[in-house]
Amino acid sequence: MTEKTDVLVIGAGAAGMMCAIEAARRDRRVMIIDHAETPAEKIRISGGGRCNFTNLHTTPENFLSENPHFCKSALKRFTQHDFIKRVDARRIPWHEKTLGQLFCDNSAKDIIDMLLDDMRAAKAALFMETSVSGIEKNGDVFHVTTDRGVIECTSLVIATGGLSIPKIGATGFGYDVARQFGHDIIPTRAALVPLRFAQDILTKTKELSGLSVDPSAVSHGKTSFREGMLFTHKGISGPSILQISSYWQDGDDIVINMLPDVDIYEELRARRQSQAKQMLHNVLAGFIPKRLADQITGELGIDAPMADLSDKKLRTLADRVQAWHVTPTDSEGYRTAEVTRGGVDTRQLSSKTMESQKTPGLYFIGEVVDVTGWLGGYNFQWAWSSGWVAGQYA
Repeated sequence: MTEKTDVLVIGAGAAGMMCAIEAARRDRRVMIIDHAETPAEKIRISGGGRCNFTNLHTTPENFLSENPHFCKSALKRFTQHDFIKRVDARRIPWHEKTLGQLFCDNSAKDIIDMLLDDMRAAKAALFMETSVSGIEKNGDVFHVTTDRGVIECTSLVIATGGLSIPKIGATGFGYDVARQFGHDIIPTRAALVPLRFAQDILTKTKELSGLSVDPSAVSHGKTSFREGMLFTHKGISGPSILQISSYWQDGDDIVINMLPDVDIYEELRARRQSQAKQMLHNVLAGFIPKRLADQITGELGIDAPMADLSDKKLRTLADRVQAWHVTPTDSEGYRTAEVTRGGVDTRQLSSKTMESQKTPGLYFIGEVVDVTGWLGGYNFQWAWSSGWVAGQYA
């Protein structure tokens, strides 16, 4: 059986559904297919089930790419404020959590239902549990072979995401399609992901598992993020670590300041006078969590009454608290990564339309493209913006 449509979108996630809505509103015949059982799984699980659907402070500077200017056009033409207007028009209650991060008050399902209803209203046809086994192009027409038959279209949109969270269906399908049609792929790796320590470090930090240090300033080179950090039984996580993981590469160290608002060296020197008989770990526990204070003083072997501590020992301690250089062994990988860094090389796409410069009628949007946002709703905004743009032209 052969079905014909104007636009076929492969991938029923945030970007794919946004594109399907916009294309259908232009009176294009639109089909959207996905191999999963239910649409928008990443939306459903995001933000603890409340969907961090955008960020008030979205700018191109919040995104990483080998071609950093590429995202500017889409983000400017469909902004975070444009998406918020749609959420408000739907009367979905939301709140700002921190740092401009917007979440649904109730459930991520509110966003999913809005998108599904918009697709139905625009008459975009959705088919789940539909796998693609082959794609060919003859003249101006794509022939997409699926397990429901062949689908012919003149515009083919790839919105299949990256490799992150394979348990909800993530695959490298989009990269395979890109390569088939002559596109380069910027090497991919897990991003916004917890980092792991070698056993020698874990031996020292294992008793800290579950301990949160907020705020913490975590740096890699000239890049720094100041948010919470969490010790885990494998290494470290928390917002500041997830952020820096997008910049970190194997073999690099990161620098962690677990007390960014205080000059702990000067504070301890002052306490040496005012609390001379107090043990160092007890004094330090007035600034950082007690478990962490005990671990650090024990690891350094310098716990003693304050009066007995030299400036050199206090400096050693201060550096361990405020300039801890540590080299993770690796990340937890795509299993827990929120997004995939890298992807379809944007230098071979039109920033105005998201269309391939190699194959007319072929579009790539969302996470499959080499545009990766920070933690905090930025990647959803890229999905909305890139999907909206492609929907104006597909």
